[in-house]
Amino acid sequence: MSSTSEHTGAPPAIGIGDVTHVYGEGREAVTALGPVSLTVPDGEFLVLVGASGCGKSTLLRLIAGFDTPTAGSLRVAGDTPTPGLTSGVVFQQPRLFPWRTVAGNVDLALKYAGVPRADRTDRRDELLERVGLEGTGARRIWEISGGQQQRVAIARALAGNTPLLLLDEPFAALDALTRERLQEDLRKVSAESGRTSVFVTHSADEAAFLASRIVVLTHRPGRVALDIPVDLPRNGVDPDELRGSPEYAALRAEVGHAVKAAATVTEPERIRS
Repeated sequence: MSSTSEHTGAPPAIGIGDVTHVYGEGREAVTALGPVSLTVPDGEFLVLVGASGCGKSTLLRLIAGFDTPTAGSLRVAGDTPTPGLTSGVVFQQPRLFPWRTVAGNVDLALKYAGVPRADRTDRRDELLERVGLEGTGARRIWEISGGQQQRVAIARALAGNTPLLLLDEPFAALDALTRERLQEDLRKVSAESGRTSVFVTHSADEAAFLASRIVVLTHRPGRVALDIPVDLPRNGVDPDELRGSPEYAALRAEVGHAVKAAATVTEPERIRS
């Protein structure tokens, strides 16, 4: 996949070099991740897949700047990642302010993003429309569904002028139908925004549908077991037709097999890989 940075000589959206992360110290220390090296170009939709405990969320937190790698280097557009400035983050739970309206939650994100007060109403309405929530601004958080709450969380993450959108299993707690609809919406929103995105999931199906590139991580400590581009069309295709295509089925099967194999790999096998 070509990128702007490849043609201009600018640093990639994300540069990860031999990153390792350890939790705890001494005899209590646990190596959760690494070493991992990845280069993510501008505009890519990278999906990190793996079994629970393989380091997916740890890697996402490092990219967001919430944690610092124990070893190795990690850069976002050539700089150290800074929470709130280099990425918008969507978690598994929406983490909205229940005492604020839908509009109020987005307005607060716009305020912290430095958007002038005079511009916030138009920008907020644009974001709510982008995530399919036009006309809901006056509603309280408890008055909308779980799927709608996640849409608000995505709108809030898009409010800032950040180069990255990071999503940590944001649809895991939703029913299957709502999850599929939000996958379709996120695919569209990502294409429209042009932001580089990193999405964490344990679902091969979700990875196959969303990604322009898929990385499967091994059992802890997480290392790259599979790194493949996704050649499925990203525009002008009906979601149901895409999910029903043999190419999609083959990709989903390949990723699912890799996730299962990576979850049982032993330390000597990782060293040889």
